[in-house]
Amino acid sequence: MRILVTFLLFFAAAVAQAAPRFAHSFVFPNAPGAFPVGFKAIHQYDQARAYRGEIDPATGKRNSELARPVQTLVWYPATASTAPAMVYGDYLRLIGSEDDFGRNAAQVAAIADGIVRADYIAVSGPEQGRAALPNPMRARHDAGAANGKFPVVIYAPSISAPAAENADLCEFLASHGYIVIASPSMGTRGREMPADLEGAQTQAADIAFLIGYAHTLAQADTRQVAVAGYSWGGFANVLAAARDRRIKALVALDGSVRAYPELVAAANYVTPLTVTAPLLYVAGRPPSIEQLAKRGKPASSFLDDMKHADVYKLTMYPMAHFAFSSTYLRFAPDKMFDQYPRAEVNRAHGWMADYVLRFLDAYLKDDRAAKTWLNAAPASHGIPAYAVTMEARSALPLPAGRQELAVELAKRGFEHAHAAFQALRERDAAFALSEKELNEWGYQLLRVGEQQKAIQIFKLATLLHPQSGNAFDSLADSYDQAGDKAAAIEHYRRALKLDPKNANAQQRLGMLSPAP
Repeated sequence: MRILVTFLLFFAAAVAQAAPRFAHSFVFPNAPGAFPVGFKAIHQYDQARAYRGEIDPATGKRNSELARPVQTLVWYPATASTAPAMVYGDYLRLIGSEDDFGRNAAQVAAIADGIVRADYIAVSGPEQGRAALPNPMRARHDAGAANGKFPVVIYAPSISAPAAENADLCEFLASHGYIVIASPSMGTRGREMPADLEGAQTQAADIAFLIGYAHTLAQADTRQVAVAGYSWGGFANVLAAARDRRIKALVALDGSVRAYPELVAAANYVTPLTVTAPLLYVAGRPPSIEQLAKRGKPASSFLDDMKHADVYKLTMYPMAHFAFSSTYLRFAPDKMFDQYPRAEVNRAHGWMADYVLRFLDAYLKDDRAAKTWLNAAPASHGIPAYAVTMEARSALPLPAGRQELAVELAKRGFEHAHAAFQALRERDAAFALSEKELNEWGYQLLRVGEQQKAIQIFKLATLLHPQSGNAFDSLADSYDQAGDKAAAIEHYRRALKLDPKNANAQQRLGMLSPAP
């Protein structure tokens, strides 16, 4: 069943007539932050990726645009506005244009209405669905942007879901000083997202596209970027972070990184040890052993195996998987709430939002008070002990590597290369630098005119690999470029002694020290 996001049925009539309040309407429980919230929807294309073929397989007509459409929703800290506040139905209206920007208003309404009739009316019933449409929201269309720079949160929705599936959370974060950007979860070549690695990588590429778009926003502090994902989006965001170290924090709302261990294994560029962005994983009520067995999949240890990132795993016992979306909560019938009252599940949704906000404050705004709040027991925040558990684990240091040595040499001076290397070896006995790695490093320095630094790196190479004629040849090259002819000749001769076939050393010696 698709995410319950397409209740556009009777949209215009419901909003105009202000349907009476339904007893089961969802109201986001958290107070807003200090900022009014602005909202805009942008239709743009990722020209680097194709989406449609030249011929539409349904109509047989030629498509005018082949590039991938990326409907982009932006919530942002705003200034006071006299424009009317949005209602929930305004977000639902966007569904009709998310994969085709050429539709007119009537076509958009018809498509959204058809999806609602086919997929969701039978789930909630028309009374509950219509009552949700005029629910007031916080955002105002095209409000003026507040002054200042604000961290960026990319929101990745669940499988096949529209961008606004968690509009309440997006508005909440914007009111607390974040720019939140989202796009629909769409497959590589069609609207529906397949549950396979190609689909997840397509959504990860959408995340990368939105990060690029954030760089065009004057308000955005693109040095501080997080990605929050629900369900399938909580798998795609991990894939995105594995390839983009600009992502400084991850939020997974019952994310599918645990549900698809076989897809994680297939994405060989992502492992628990390579994901270093701090992670807040908010889990729903744990399944029973019998339910896990029915899945027929290996148990996932991804979160436990993340050793080099701060990890917070918050388990919300009142929340089944659907309850992580405020859209689901608006349209879910009573039977979906099982033994937990609807009011308690709604309140738990608010606790989830509190944790997301504090986590982002801690890691994107460097807010020490927020970090303290995160590490405190949930009961200290007024959350019943039976409802929530928190497991927090601090990151272990990354294994020593070339980058760490380079940072140390930038502080201490490159003349201390061997001593700094030995210090790192004492901390991590497995630390090693190959001759090839040192050789590439030295020549990188030569290319940017840093001859003296290059000399020190090549010296380190000869100390670590004393039988390598190439190491001494490279050291001689660095002396040669630095204008130290005597040292260059000395080390070219040493290179030839170790490797008499070294053509470069032979040629350079012939030029620097020609035979009489």
